[in-house]
Amino acid sequence: MAANNKQSAIQKEQIIGMAEKEMEYRVELFNKLTQTCFTKCIENRHKESELNMGENSCIDRCVSKYWQVTNLVGQMLGTSQPPM
Repeated sequence: MAANNKQSAIQKEQIIGMAEKEMEYRVELFNKLTQTCFTKCIENRHKESELNMGENSCIDRCVSKYWQVTNLVGQMLGTSQPPM
């Protein structure tokens, strides 16, 4: 039984480690998306406190394309890995 408890504790640590890595990945992805779309869509001179229609439209398209590409790359990487 002691071996089972130790194995269970190791599995729990591995799951927590994987969840932490996933969270770090998602935060990094969100930060990259935000920076990329902000740089592309928002003028350096802030004329108004709110986004104008063109900026809103640009951000919508940018975010959509960013997620499409991220998903496509993820799928390609997932299918190109050799079986274990």
